[in-house]
Amino acid sequence: MEETEFFCPTCNEDTEHEILKESPGKLLVKCLECGSIHNITREPEPREIRVKAIISIERDSMKGTIELTEDERISVGDLLVAETEDGESLGVEVSSIEIDDKRVGNAQASDIGTIWARVVDRVILKVSYHDGRATIPLYVEYGGEDDIVIGETYRSGQYRYKVTHIKLRNGAMMRKEGWKAYARKIKRVYGTKAVY
Repeated sequence: MEETEFFCPTCNEDTEHEILKESPGKLLVKCLECGSIHNITREPEPREIRVKAIISIERDSMKGTIELTEDERISVGDLLVAETEDGESLGVEVSSIEIDDKRVGNAQASDIGTIWARVVDRVILKVSYHDGRATIPLYVEYGGEDDIVIGETYRSGQYRYKVTHIKLRNGAMMRKEGWKAYARKIKRVYGTKAVY
């Protein structure tokens, strides 16, 4: 039989118990300390549901689903795993939640009609590379959790650039050397030609 820890009314503390019988919403258990047998009310497990998702990868969108428990609370900015119609799993960040054609900041999973999300496990960062004469747009792929640090040097093909400032997706601008942000939070990176 299975053993687990429950509150024993005889011992008046949490102790190891043996599960003798399982029935819907109830367990018959035996305390392994004092030997008393009693019932435990068991909360039903929340059921798993699949919520429709619209997943954005840069300029493209695709349909998919996100598996959640019905009582789970989801908010804009949450990191989840979405499954595409092709069966591919992607790390995504919730960008919007739709309930009855209205957009909300958070909701219980069972109430959600559609989750709008963007892929963040791999992101393409737009880098404005300034070589002293001209600004060249670069598109560099990073892991969503990769740190981009102001003052550090990075490479993209033939270009080496030192990050001078970062514009975040929320509109904030970071300029202080040593400050960093996750690649998934960045809208644009600004850099100058790095000296070897």
